[in-house]
Amino acid sequence: MKSRPDTGATAQMISLREVRDSDLPTFWEHLSDPAAQHVAAVTRQYHYDRGHFDSHWARIRSNPDVLIRTVLADDEVVGHAAVYGPPDEREVTYWIGRAHWGRGIATAALTALVDLVGTRPLHAHAAADNGGSIRVLEKCGFVITGHGKGFGQARDGEIDEVLLTLN
Repeated sequence: MKSRPDTGATAQMISLREVRDSDLPTFWEHLSDPAAQHVAAVTRQYHYDRGHFDSHWARIRSNPDVLIRTVLADDEVVGHAAVYGPPDEREVTYWIGRAHWGRGIATAALTALVDLVGTRPLHAHAAADNGGSIRVLEKCGFVITGHGKGFGQARDGEIDEVLLTLN
C-alpha cells in the first residue's frame, strides 16, 4: 500500500511491504538508538541486546496473529509498523528511524496500516510527553481514552502514559 504523507515537509512516497531478512539490520539500528529509546520511553530487552532482538523478530514474524510491515520512504527502509494482540485488544505499534522524524512518514505509514486492518477498536499507548507520537496517532483517528502509568525502561522509572483508541 502506498500513500503520501499529509504534511508539506517532504513529498516522499510512503509504502508498506512484508518484512524481509534484509530489513532487520536497519530495524536494529533504529531500535538500539539511545535518543529514540528515550523518546519512546517504553522499551524491551530486544532494544538493547542483539540476541534478544533476533529472537523477538523470529517469534513475531512467525506469528500469524501479528500483522507487521516494513515502512519504506521512496523505497528506503525507514521503520516498521505492526498490529498485534487478541482480537478484542488489538494494539498498534510503530518505529520510524530518528533520521526520518518530522516528515509525515509515521502518519502515512500508520494510516496505511490501519487501512489494512478491519478490526476495531485498535489501541495504542504513548509516553505522555511524546507529543510527536500522540500527534501521529490523533492524525490517524485515534482519540485519547485514558491516562496511566507504565515502566519506561529507557528512562529507568515510572512514566505517565496516554492510552488511545481508534473505533
